Amino acid sequence: MASQDWFDKDFYKVLGVKKDVTPAELKKTYRKLARKYHPDSNAGDPKAEAKFKELSEAYSVLNDPEQRKEYDAVRAMGSGARFTAPGGGGQAGGFDDVFGGMFGGGARGTSSSYQQADFEDILGGVFGRGGGFGQPSGGYRGFGGPTPGRDVTASTTIDFLTAVKGDTITLQTAEGRTIKVKIPAGVADGQKIKLRGKGHQSPDGGPAGDLVLSVSVRKHPVFERDGLNLRVNVPVTFVEATLGATIEVPTLGGEPVRLRVAPGTPSGRVLRVKGRGVATSKGTGDLLAVVQVAVPSHLSAEAREALERFHEVEPKENPREDLIVRARG
Repeated sequence: MASQDWFDKDFYKVLGVKKDVTPAELKKTYRKLARKYHPDSNAGDPKAEAKFKELSEAYSVLNDPEQRKEYDAVRAMGSGARFTAPGGGGQAGGFDDVFGGMFGGGARGTSSSYQQADFEDILGGVFGRGGGFGQPSGGYRGFGGPTPGRDVTASTTIDFLTAVKGDTITLQTAEGRTIKVKIPAGVADGQKIKLRGKGHQSPDGGPAGDLVLSVSVRKHPVFERDGLNLRVNVPVTFVEATLGATIEVPTLGGEPVRLRVAPGTPSGRVLRVKGRGVATSKGTGDLLAVVQVAVPSHLSAEAREALERFHEVEPKENPREDLIVRARG
């Protein structure tokens, strides 16, 4: 901050502490006030935000032994002084008038080299520092103050149903802490979930860091994700696919639903069940039942004879004819 401000601002008064406050008492007082006025606790309150900046500014100076020493010295220099402009009249004067006298220039006769100098450079020399006062760093919007805790990364594996429906799970951190994590419905494999304030604690009273959780989802033996849809392969017999049938199709975590397979349904046709997919705040998917015509691997002699009789009377079509034509271009 500009050194001139140090004359104008009473940082001890801002924090409500005495000038001989110990570092421990200073930190305790600041933490209490910072929690009270932190923007996260006073959303949309410009007065609280301004107060938090003021507190952070004061703490960043008084908490630094070097800066506190310099601040006290600067304030002592300006204590009780009356600044008058050249020519009298009792008007408030600039800092050139005060420090011109200090460096031999007199209240009205400062040297040209002093006039060109930066006020902070001069004070830096007075207090044994080669340059100006250091700017406080970190904290809320550059005003110093408490340091946020570090973020933590972690990973977990959940089952398919938990990923689709959502649930609250319990995790244990490397430090042995137990935390509850709400898994939102529809979380996908590889997705990251940020848990605010579940990371490392701040070393000086600031906000805790976040926990960034990478989620892996176990595969399901029947269902798979297709965006917000759930896809399931449903076997049907040759007769069901040929003559048509009503079949049962499983749903995730619920009772089976009945679907009508139309006569002549080929393998690969998709039968859709509206609203039985993944339900999230962004929408709800469908259940996609993919028909797979099952070919019997074993036939009795009677079944084989019946199938051969069918072959004699079935339509004489080549189901690959169109494929071959299209392949030739």
